Amino acid sequence: MASQEELKDFYVGQDVGSVPKPALVLDVAIIRRHCETMIRTVKELDVGFRAHVKSHKTTEIAEMQVGDKMLDGNFIASTVLEIEGLVPLLKKLQSERHRVNVLYGIPLVPSQVARLAKIALEVGRESISVMVDHPDQVDYFRQFTAITKFAVSAFVKVDSGYHRAGLPPTALNKEGLLEKLVNFEKQGYVKLLGFYSHSSLSYAGTTPQEAMKHLINEIESCKEAVQLHSQFFPQKQLVISVGATPQALSSQNLLQKGEVGPEARTLRDLLRAPFGSDLDAKVKVELHAGVYPLLDMQQLSTKASMELKIPEEEIAVSVLAEVCSVYSSGERSQPEALVAAGTLALGREPCPSYPGWAKLSSWRQSPSNSQPCLIVERISQEHSIVAWEDKKLNSHGLPLSVGQVVKLYPNHACVAASFYNFYFVVDSDLDADAAKIVDVWVRAGGSGLTDPLSLSRTQ
Repeated sequence: MASQEELKDFYVGQDVGSVPKPALVLDVAIIRRHCETMIRTVKELDVGFRAHVKSHKTTEIAEMQVGDKMLDGNFIASTVLEIEGLVPLLKKLQSERHRVNVLYGIPLVPSQVARLAKIALEVGRESISVMVDHPDQVDYFRQFTAITKFAVSAFVKVDSGYHRAGLPPTALNKEGLLEKLVNFEKQGYVKLLGFYSHSSLSYAGTTPQEAMKHLINEIESCKEAVQLHSQFFPQKQLVISVGATPQALSSQNLLQKGEVGPEARTLRDLLRAPFGSDLDAKVKVELHAGVYPLLDMQQLSTKASMELKIPEEEIAVSVLAEVCSVYSSGERSQPEALVAAGTLALGREPCPSYPGWAKLSSWRQSPSNSQPCLIVERISQEHSIVAWEDKKLNSHGLPLSVGQVVKLYPNHACVAASFYNFYFVVDSDLDADAAKIVDVWVRAGGSGLTDPLSLSRTQ
């Protein structure tokens, strides 16, 4: 594949509609606004923040997520490959006097220990964190320390009801997990940072109040974990790391003027002083989120923030595709169009707010189709069928033509983006039509396999 500089040299300045398709396009103006809003929120609420990079997998957006000199460079990644890609940014942030730390976002597995240790050697002490929810995982810390000669940082994963990973607060000392962590910390193998919860139950919400309730539940679950097991860390400074994009977006409602409901009052009090006691001096709340710079149809369906508007104004990620054929002459039971983008290009994740796999943007559509009323109704691997969302419009035919380029808003940005090696970047602040390519961003991708000889040299 061409290098990032070669891609930029070739594409920057072109009309985005002319690129090979399907293509993934990012509007940096929307991304920048979402990142700035989140930074302003966590600063005003005086809470920590940890940016997930799994959705976009780019250093460019990661830097915008922590783009304030007052924030630490705290990140989460779902793969070690993503962390390896962040190393240049981590070093840059360190040179700007940011503290940096990246959390490997699933419970630690042995095949990744040496790779994580190699990154830690390059970036420095306390730069890498891992997640544990079983005592057997703690044994892997010995290998990390044997390579680095310093401790790895760790969060204990709390299950606050989502049941993907983690332990419920009452069972956090599963088979002596916490005793083992305390002993390993005394021996210099680990530094316990705190408790981490991630709940995607909020994805099913449809109001700001529901999203805030989910965030409240996560904080309460981690509070319970701290209170039930405080004997293991009586004098320790701890972090409660909570959230997902809907929960993090819901915290923005606390900046609204006027009365916003009991959920907002409860959440504000929890963020300000989670324990309402002396423990507050020892426990810091940290929010984490990932897809919020991009957003997608699923995230808009949660209505987590009172500020969210229509897809054209809020969703930064879209897929450009071409119309292959149009069936609007009565040959089918309803007007339809065949589009050259399917499961691979869009993903196949449902959205509760409408019965489709993507919505068409009004970008370069006629004024009569100024709202995204067309949806991807059926989907196959390489292509999909577009139809009216409102079947009352079937008598109108479709305002599409063969060869036309359409912009599709995916249901889930993380899944849709995984098909593409690089993204075309436009800037609607500079160009109202969001048509001129201003940059090309390459995402972390590939098999994630590392040269075994390079690993052996660190052991």
